Amino acid sequence: MSRAVDGSKRKEHRKKILKLAKGYWGRRHSNYKTAKDAVTKALWYAYRDRRDRKGDFRRLWIIRINAAVRPYGISYSRFIAGLNKAGVTLDRKAISNLAIEDEAAFKVLVEQVKRVLEK
Repeated sequence: MSRAVDGSKRKEHRKKILKLAKGYWGRRHSNYKTAKDAVTKALWYAYRDRRDRKGDFRRLWIIRINAAVRPYGISYSRFIAGLNKAGVTLDRKAISNLAIEDEAAFKVLVEQVKRVLEK
């Protein structure tokens, strides 16, 4: 059986790859062989980084919470330990937003944690 060299499926596949490589620099956007490698790598990075983004945001929330509790004379780790002892079930995203948007409510939360840690 002969090999299809100029079939429509082959053209469609190449066209799809080159469309994904639109905007790439040099031969990467026009030459199929290099575009295929570039697109494969880009898609893998996108897949990996969608998962990494979750950790990045958690890291950001932790940094924000730490910066917000330091003026009250407490560290992040002590603050989280106090929250756990107090039975507060807010996640880090909510606590970070609270520290940014509602400083009075955050102060109440910090005072509650300090009371629990003193006992």
